[in-house]
Amino acid sequence: MLDQGAAPPSTDTATHSSPGLGTRLMRRKPVEQLVAEGGQGDGGALRRSLTMGQLTMISIGATLGTGIFVVLGEATPLAGPAVAISFVIAGLTALFSALSYAELAGSIPVSGSSYSYSYATMGELVAWICGWCLVLEYGVSVAAVAVGWGEYLDELLAGTIGVTIPEAVSAPLGEGGLINLPALVVVLLAMVFLMGGAKESARVNTVMVAVKIVTLLLFIGIGFMGIKAGNYAPLAPLGVTGISAAAATLFFSYIGFDAASTAGEEAKNPKRDLPRAIMLSLLVVTVLYCLVALVAVGAMPWENFEGTEAALAQIMKDVTGQSFWGVVLAAGAVVAIASVVFAVLYGQTRILFAMSRDGLVPKVFARVNPRTGAPRANTVIVSLFCGLLAAFIPLGELANATSIGTLFAFALVNVAVVILRYKRPEMHRTFRVMLFPATPVLGFLFCAYMMWSLPAATWVVFGGWMAAGLVFYFVYGLRRSRLAADAAH
Repeated sequence: MLDQGAAPPSTDTATHSSPGLGTRLMRRKPVEQLVAEGGQGDGGALRRSLTMGQLTMISIGATLGTGIFVVLGEATPLAGPAVAISFVIAGLTALFSALSYAELAGSIPVSGSSYSYSYATMGELVAWICGWCLVLEYGVSVAAVAVGWGEYLDELLAGTIGVTIPEAVSAPLGEGGLINLPALVVVLLAMVFLMGGAKESARVNTVMVAVKIVTLLLFIGIGFMGIKAGNYAPLAPLGVTGISAAAATLFFSYIGFDAASTAGEEAKNPKRDLPRAIMLSLLVVTVLYCLVALVAVGAMPWENFEGTEAALAQIMKDVTGQSFWGVVLAAGAVVAIASVVFAVLYGQTRILFAMSRDGLVPKVFARVNPRTGAPRANTVIVSLFCGLLAAFIPLGELANATSIGTLFAFALVNVAVVILRYKRPEMHRTFRVMLFPATPVLGFLFCAYMMWSLPAATWVVFGGWMAAGLVFYFVYGLRRSRLAADAAH
């Protein structure tokens, strides 16, 4: 149980009726207050119904999918056969941050994830910036993943009934089409399931995750028979620069392991189960990613990945000489990528739920349906936003923009662990980062390095996104902050 001794009021809330701007921007929300408010929404409350297994499946569901089914085809031409090393580098970056997430999720089991952790340690402005990055991470990654879903759906339709979706309605603007209709459809389907509530959604997610794990194991088994040793040489034809660039792109594949932390207010035993779910999901995902990457580049020359859509399905067909296995892989990918859309969309709604409860975004996002225990209006708004992005924006730009927002949020989580350890050493923690403070410091440095490796165009997009977020905060959030209202009274 969390220690009930609070930090001195002067460090967490304003102590006078007319605080200066600097004080208002740095006001922090006490851990005890964050936990006490957990689950409470406008008109109802979130329900604690998720087990550790379901939490793990949420994180695996949010992570395992597009990175290996779609983005692998974009990263392999950058790194060559060394793409498996790129997966390891990206995985290590995720691991250091995952350890920090596990400690904070066990200590502050709320829906806000890194947004709430930042609020408790670095103040409201930093929390807002983190939350705004999470909107980019979760919301835009839903759209990016949905775009990839359409590619495998096309492969499945071609292999089963011999038709393909016309390019005009299966590709976004700038890639030869007018609208990516399949991408919009999968987001709307996820929306329908999420509106049923967390428990029902978790059951659907568990089935989909099981299907995609079996599909990837099937690919590993069949693809292994087609490995040619010559395909691994030269191992790194584009050098360390290529490996680093691929790792930065592939970090998109690890986005989602933190999804369990967004379910902190719907877990039955969050302090025990959240850290376990985060670490277990990252282990499962990393092992599968590396095995699939090794088999894929061994079974098909790395040069052939350039411009290849649904690369894993193509490898299955080439190895077996039968289109049937390619169809099976495509069917598994359709389910796998749909589950990513489903789980990440869930995480996005819970982030906005926490921000709305704090007054930093409109109240509609914290409105809970009393019958289902789900934030239904929130789910509809987020789904429509993500669906429109998926329908009209190319995948590559979305993936990079998502990666930089995620890396920024992860960097803040590593900082938050250090601050909370020094400011609240007496707090009971169900999970503690090993080799402290080296681990969170390495996590921060890895994130900074990966951000530096991203293209300049991505930084421009990120800068524009941050500028828009700051304008929104100073116009809306700063004035309507619930913490400020509480302090004034």
